[in-house]
Parts: sequence; structure tokens; C-alpha cells
Amino acid sequence: MLDFIINWYHKRFSDPDAITLALILVFIFFGLVLLGDILAPVIVALVIAYLLEWPISHLTCLGVRRSLAVGAVVVVFICLCIISFLGLTPLIWHQLLNLINEIPNIIQQGQDYLLNIPEYQDVINAEQIKAVTASINEQFVESSKGLLTASLNSIVTVVTLLIYLVLVPLLVFFMLADKETLLRQVMFLMPKKRRLAIKVWAEMNQQIGNYIQGKVIEILIVGSVSVITFLLLDLRYAVLLGVAVGLSVLIPYIGAAVVTVPVGIVALFQFGVSPEFWYVMIAYGIIQAIDGNVIVPILFSQAVNLHPVFIIVAVLFFGGVWGFWGVFFAIPLATLVKAVINAWPTSYDASQMQSPVGKS
Repeated sequence: MLDFIINWYHKRFSDPDAITLALILVFIFFGLVLLGDILAPVIVALVIAYLLEWPISHLTCLGVRRSLAVGAVVVVFICLCIISFLGLTPLIWHQLLNLINEIPNIIQQGQDYLLNIPEYQDVINAEQIKAVTASINEQFVESSKGLLTASLNSIVTVVTLLIYLVLVPLLVFFMLADKETLLRQVMFLMPKKRRLAIKVWAEMNQQIGNYIQGKVIEILIVGSVSVITFLLLDLRYAVLLGVAVGLSVLIPYIGAAVVTVPVGIVALFQFGVSPEFWYVMIAYGIIQAIDGNVIVPILFSQAVNLHPVFIIVAVLFFGGVWGFWGVFFAIPLATLVKAVINAWPTSYDASQMQSPVGKS
């Protein structure tokens, strides 16, 4: 057993570059766990910087000076964000409040529907159904009030808004404008034995950039198509549900399954079991099928080269550790684990080192 442990240690950690890589990963992991909330604006800025690097690099290839390209792209991005925020937020908030107010009616209609099913009237206990629906209604009302109060008083505070509205654009600008300088300073701080770390970073840097750009494009495509489809089908809360469908792609597999519930419930209690209801569900199923079989393979042909089981485990694990950002970066983080495993040394030169057991 001791020989096995010693041989395993020599195979995995005999290379100084492997030890450097391990220390860097451990440092980053615990740094994000301990300081994740404090560094949230930096993480947001880093994500936006990756997103904007694509148009900036294309402009520089066309001969535009990088400083000018950075300024122009950042200004256009901020303007688009302001327009989207002012245009969509009031509408989404209004539809959300209306939906929350209508939930008790939906629950009541669901109770009446269950009580009027002929095939199960001898099996279903009417008093139990009424008690269950009343409990669900009460709990939902209390939860919705608490959620709205928390969202207004805690999450979106003035200080948080100022931090994100002021610091994030500044961080994005300096990350993009001084990209080479920042990278040189980071490399200067790293240990000299960093061959494996540079190898893994080179692979992950490209994949993270492609993933962020692809994920934003996927959200825009799926969300826009869903909103237009729901509007054409005259579905209530079309913008709210369409945006929810678009954002659901942030969580692979799980998000699509979860967002199906509100779409189905709203369609069912608006149209009943009618052709219009099935039109909505079929259209929604087509959107999900196109997303999973066309959009995702095109945008993430390399990034999602992982088994669905590994992706779901990554979502659960990293989401539990880092919350939203863990879910957002679940696929790149899973790819990072795969890249580290592939790059990690699995053998050592026995002629250059002797096992301590051999000396005894």
C-alpha cells in the first residue's frame, strides 16, 4: 500500500510544473470561495470584457487603433444596455406583478379542474385537495411578498447599483485597454515552473471567450424567438415568459425543464385543454429542439464536448459552491477539470529519481 501511494505521488507530483498548477488552482478556488461576494464586480467586468473582446479584435484587424476600438465598443455596449434596461424592465416587472396577483386564481382553477375529473371522483378526496390548494396558495402569497420585499430592500440597494454602474464599466474599460500590461503583470507574479499552467490557460482562455460569446448569442436568439412566438400565439405574459425561456439556457438541461412549468401552466389556464394550448406547447417544444440540436452544436461545438451527466454534475457542484456564477461557468469549469486531467503528468522518469523505498 505504501509503495502504491509513493508511486502515485511520484507519477502525479514529481513534475514541479504540476505542483505549480495545483497550487494555482487551489489558490483560485479558495480565493473565490472566500472573496466571491467582494469580487463580484470584478467577475462581472471580466465576463463583459471577454464578450467585448471579439468585436474589438475584429476592429483592430481592420486597422482601427485598439484604444479607439475599446472606447467605441464600450460606449456602444453601455448605450445598448441602457436602452434594453429602460425598454424591457418596466414591462417585465409589470407582467411579473400581474402574474403573481393571478396565481391564486390559477390555483383555484386547478382545484376546480381536479375536482371535476369524472374518472377520479371516487378516488380524489375533495377536502384533501381543498386543504392542499389552500396551503399552496397561502405559502405562495407569503413567499411572493417576501421575495418582492427582499428584492426591493436588500438586493437592489443604492450602494450595489452604484458599485455596478460605476465600477463595472471602469473595470471593463481598463481590462480591455490595458490587456497586455495586465497579462504581463500576472505572468510576473506566477512561479517560474509554470509550463502546465500556461498550457491549461491557453486552452481555457479561448474556450471561456467562445463560451461567453456563444452563451450571450444563444440567450438573445432563444429569448427573442420565444417572445415573438408567444406574442403571435397571443399568450399572456409573453415577454416575461420569453425572457425566462432565454435565460433558462444558462442552466443546461435543468433550465429548460424548469421553465416548461410556468409556460405550460399559463397556457393551460389561459386556453384550457384546447388546440391553442397545444399550439403553444408544440411551438415551445420546437424552440427547445432547435436550441438543443442546432444552436448549441453550432455555438459550442468544442465547449460542450462533455457527457450530459458530467454537465449536470458540474452545474450542481459549481452552482452549490459559487451560486449563479458557478452555474454560468459550469461548462467551462467542467472543461477546465478535463483539461487539467489531460495535461497532468501520469508518468515519471525512474532513472532520474529513486523511490525512497528503494533506498531502504
